[in-house]
Amino acid sequence: MKSHLIFLAIFIHQLLNPKVSAQVGDNLEHEILSKHLLPEGDVLSLSYYEKSCPNVEAIIHKKVNAWIEKDYTLAASLIRLHFHDCAIRGCGASILLNYEGSERGASSSKSLRGFEVIDDIKAEVEKACPHTVSSTDILTTAARDATLKIGGPFWHVPFGRKDGLVSVAKEAEMVPMGHENVTSLIEFFQSRGLGLLDLVILSGAHTIGRSTCSSIQERLYNYKGTGKPDPTIHAGYFNFLKRKCRWASEYVDLDGTTPKTFDSAYYTNLQKKMGLLFTDQLLYSDSRTALIVTALATQPWLFYRQFAVSMVNLGKTQILTGSDEGEIRTNCNFVNH
Repeated sequence: MKSHLIFLAIFIHQLLNPKVSAQVGDNLEHEILSKHLLPEGDVLSLSYYEKSCPNVEAIIHKKVNAWIEKDYTLAASLIRLHFHDCAIRGCGASILLNYEGSERGASSSKSLRGFEVIDDIKAEVEKACPHTVSSTDILTTAARDATLKIGGPFWHVPFGRKDGLVSVAKEAEMVPMGHENVTSLIEFFQSRGLGLLDLVILSGAHTIGRSTCSSIQERLYNYKGTGKPDPTIHAGYFNFLKRKCRWASEYVDLDGTTPKTFDSAYYTNLQKKMGLLFTDQLLYSDSRTALIVTALATQPWLFYRQFAVSMVNLGKTQILTGSDEGEIRTNCNFVNH
């Protein structure tokens, strides 16, 4: 098992970094699968709340589990909410701010869910540790616990993020919505300090969750303005989607085979031309990402382990940590003043 892991780690690393020597041996496994799992310097720390709020992770874990027990679809929603937050202005809980003109009111944010979960957690945390834990750290940890609840991996979340003070609806329109090409996706991720591997791995979050049928209307009926369906969709899957999506307001599972299970079926679906969103299927047809998809489809454990690494990377995107960079909101929906 370990030899296979090292082999694939070398394969992916050399795929992304062709000039890297193959003589890196066992150290490469650590670099690929453990990079960024520990905080760098004093910016973030695993023990940040050890004295000021020692029970914070237990509170978040208990609340997330309770909410998902009532509605399992909230797991995917919390992961997506975390991504939308970090994608704009970095991880600073800007997506949670609720006022006219904020990201939360943007058209690209209309299908976001899970705000009430974060509010519930924040209220409980404020009772235990007033003015101590940021909404950003809560959202980041809730995404981890949501992943764990549905069978995904565990990872340690380093703490110390501050909450941002600004949220602009227009900026939220930059978040990928399933219609972009791979070059645009790569550039979007790179501008936020995330790499090609992070792009393919985090796209794998679509192993759970749903999308509105409106997101795939073009693929079903007017692919690239031709007035015809997308020829790259598997015929049987296409017929299923036409039946399922008679109305644009209906929902359809992002994973057409195991929609309630956190697994690597997302990647095997791409190989079968069963990617739901345009951007999903493109990952298998673009030479820059196709080999990574193949590796993840054939070695499911690699996706499981690398997902934890990429989620840590996501949670460190353009964070605010200085005393003059942000604040600790007492209410996630509003700045303190």
